[in-house]
Amino acid sequence: MDGVRSKRKRWVRFIFLVTSVVITVLLIRSFFRNRVTVISPIPDDMVIVQNTPKPKSFTLFKKQKSVDDLTEKINNTLGGKWSDYSIIVEDYTSDFALRISEGEIFVAASVNKVPILAALYYYANKGEVDLDRDITVQAADIQDYGTGSLRYDKPGAVYSVKTLAKLMIKQSDNTAAYILANHIVGFPKLKEVVATWGLSQTDMVANKTSNLDMAKMFRLIYDRKVTDEAHTLEMLSFLKDTDFETRLPADLPDGTTAYHKIGTEVGIIHDAGIVTDGKHTYYVGVFTSGTTEGEETDKLMATLSKTVYDYMKQ
Repeated sequence: MDGVRSKRKRWVRFIFLVTSVVITVLLIRSFFRNRVTVISPIPDDMVIVQNTPKPKSFTLFKKQKSVDDLTEKINNTLGGKWSDYSIIVEDYTSDFALRISEGEIFVAASVNKVPILAALYYYANKGEVDLDRDITVQAADIQDYGTGSLRYDKPGAVYSVKTLAKLMIKQSDNTAAYILANHIVGFPKLKEVVATWGLSQTDMVANKTSNLDMAKMFRLIYDRKVTDEAHTLEMLSFLKDTDFETRLPADLPDGTTAYHKIGTEVGIIHDAGIVTDGKHTYYVGVFTSGTTEGEETDKLMATLSKTVYDYMKQ
């Protein structure tokens, strides 16, 4: 009996020992599993790294815009065909700017209708001009030259001030511009506000301006510094899809908008404005003197505009 009891005790101790070892191993594994879960956030860190924008050092390999590069592309496009010109490109989303002969003063031609438009809406916002006021066109108001439809109207035709503003930009109507500058805004107030805006090279009476001044004017309009949001959008609506889309906008891709104004006189071919595709927005102004009006000049300006667009979107 003693021998049987002794064997039984040894068997019990063995089972107890094995059980203890198994339990200990399980506890140790559980302990380390819990420690890993608590102190090892590697999977979470990996997710964070993947969702974090790349450091700025990664953008060092992106090609930076260069005035010299764009100037070379412009010169290659022009091929020496123009001798007297000014070109300005100003990026609205960075400090990049190219300026060629920016301070040269040109005959403004119809580009000077942009300050007239801006002054009209500036004073309208101040309550000094009623855009809904009806104006009766007098015989002395009709400017029987150049562009626009009002020159063909008989005296006595009635238009609102806003309609005259639209015709002045969309059709580049000279009669509308004459009425707005002389009778609605008035040249004293027009000259005053132009000076306030810093357009120091613009003479509204002599019809002279510079590309640099027009760059300032368009930026003031676009930045809502001339008038309020609603009036700004109305001005911009006049400056797009005009009757003269054969220059700066002609070769731009679908989905691109140009808010611009042309100017044309004998030997004077201009176009200036803002180009945007929703991602890239910039001013481009091209002023020329001694050029010939016609399809060839318009096409060259359109090609130049596309060259600038392709460079600015890179």
